[in-house]
Amino acid sequence: MNGFTLDPRLENDSISVMVTGLCDLRLSRDARWPWLILVPRRADITEIFELTPLDQVLLTFETEVVAKTLKEITGATKINVGALGNIVRQLHVHVIARFEGDANWPGPVWGFGRAEPYEDGKRDEFIAKLREALSS
Repeated sequence: MNGFTLDPRLENDSISVMVTGLCDLRLSRDARWPWLILVPRRADITEIFELTPLDQVLLTFETEVVAKTLKEITGATKINVGALGNIVRQLHVHVIARFEGDANWPGPVWGFGRAEPYEDGKRDEFIAKLREALSS
């Protein structure tokens, strides 16, 4: 495409759900929270302001659609959205469903405890639900 390659840490820590107009939408392998990651498919981008103005608009739109869909599917108390990039420099946006009483509520998800893997069936069911909701 345009020289885009996914950072190996993102590839290892998440699974692709679908490709949107701009992003590779990925599901975190940590089952403690419904946690999606939007990765713009652009080479050598670490900051939102490095995207073209059109890509910035697309990222904002795709983040909104994914966040709204995640809230509808999960019934989450709160949707957290963030683009940190202190460890993985490649631009990516986290969209995380949070619930009162979840692991570390109301604290942050980063650096808390150990990741718990999905059961294959539950992961696949969640991905199918996401694909259906985002494709309609």
